[in-house]
Amino acid sequence: MKRNNSYIYLPLAFALLFISGIWVGKFVSRNNIHHGSAASRADKISSIIDFVQDQYVDTINREKLIDKTIADMLQSLDPHSAYMTADERKRMNEPLEGNFEGIGVEFNIMSDTIRIMNVIAGGPSENAGLHTGDRIVKVDDKPFTGKTITGSVVMKTLRGKGGTRVKLSLKRPGTASLVDIGITRGTVPIYSIDAAYLLNKNVGYIKLSRFAATSYDEYLQAFKKLKEKGMQKLILDLRGNGGGYLNIAVALADEFLSKGKLIVYTKGRSVKHGGEKFTATAGGEFEDNTLAVLIDENSASASEIIAGAIQDNDRGLLIGRRSFGKGLVQKELELPDGSAFRLTIARYYTPSGRCIQRPYDKGAEEYYQEESDRFKNGELESIDSIKFSQSQKYRTPKGKVVYGGGGIMPDIFVPLDTAERNHQVNELIFHGIVKDFALEYTDTRTEVLRKAGFEAFRKSFLPETLLPQLLAYAEKKKHPATKKLSEGSQAFLLNYLKATIARVVWNEESFYVILNTDDKTLARALLEVEK
Repeated sequence: MKRNNSYIYLPLAFALLFISGIWVGKFVSRNNIHHGSAASRADKISSIIDFVQDQYVDTINREKLIDKTIADMLQSLDPHSAYMTADERKRMNEPLEGNFEGIGVEFNIMSDTIRIMNVIAGGPSENAGLHTGDRIVKVDDKPFTGKTITGSVVMKTLRGKGGTRVKLSLKRPGTASLVDIGITRGTVPIYSIDAAYLLNKNVGYIKLSRFAATSYDEYLQAFKKLKEKGMQKLILDLRGNGGGYLNIAVALADEFLSKGKLIVYTKGRSVKHGGEKFTATAGGEFEDNTLAVLIDENSASASEIIAGAIQDNDRGLLIGRRSFGKGLVQKELELPDGSAFRLTIARYYTPSGRCIQRPYDKGAEEYYQEESDRFKNGELESIDSIKFSQSQKYRTPKGKVVYGGGGIMPDIFVPLDTAERNHQVNELIFHGIVKDFALEYTDTRTEVLRKAGFEAFRKSFLPETLLPQLLAYAEKKKHPATKKLSEGSQAFLLNYLKATIARVVWNEESFYVILNTDDKTLARALLEVEK
């Protein structure tokens, strides 16, 4: 289908959460802030800031005050209209643009030393010969270790304009002397697809993490690879996918729907954004084969457009938990100083006519608190805890009842297993204990594991033998795990450890290949598509 280079955003994962306010009371001074009856209402902001800068009791930073004022103003409209400084805009757009400039590594700081976690495929570091497991001890012949080396310092030092060079001195496992490598900074790709592989002889699995500029092309490449290997059925994993570009979501949905099927439409107040309809073309490569889409409470925006189009056209099964509920469309406008703002210009509607945007009338803080409220209310564990407004009931062409006003409910609900992912297991994962332990374990074993091969690791590596060491390591790091780990939580923790070791030694896809072996939502999807 025709590609549009003018991107409209539907970002949740990249939203700025400036939850604050400015209160302007009566001024004690009798000085007029602005003279002249011709002053427009728009002059008020500038006049107040001038007055504050001139007479406030402490010195202020005018630019920061302006930035905060704009941010608060936009935040008062809805949770997704947002202001970004030039630096914030650059950081937030990089994941959606699909690339940035630097050397192309993921790193972790352990014992005041930088260890390379991943060398990004197609980036400058891969071309220069950097390896996973290498430790950076010098940069441009100057020591680069110690407590002053923080993540922000590393980013500032290693990233830079394309074409500039940096010399790294590395401690490489199995090598006695330092290895010096010169790297010319350049374009580093950011990939949207975390994994694409066959679950069995004919069922493919693709995990998409965002809807970036390159996501559709990445999908086509992954699809082609799996089709050549015999894929006849597909499970598309959109769990945790917070959104991205509208046109990329439309292009991907077009791959699954036959010509003329409605994908999504928008309604806005202005004439320009008053109503756009997006329909499928005849160019889809997977219009008739069995399809399942995985969603959860963190699937939002563009992910929900895909899910809504599939569900409302009775095209495939949605499996998992209720999605986030973002039905607003933003447009980004750049300002002269490089800053920008994203303004909500329309609502989008699924083919059945529902807007799945959940209420935000109680403010942004409560709006983003809803995910934890779902957990507290038991919704993530029981479908009976989910309440839908009967006034927003719709039907698909085959008569299936669907609801608007609060996310997309999957066709098959799979509860969160809190026995597996209990608080203590989550603590070990989120505080990096499992990752750090995996790094230490692989420090002297990476080459041995890599030489044996991933398939041998997947089939024969037994993480159970590492449990006592992992728990002792957690105790040492002051994150002790309970001695009463349930059978389910212990099994999940060990599988997660094995997957993390695979990620360190191989790549992101190997992580999901291992992790997915114990994924109940994926297991249910596989059962359904094989019926």
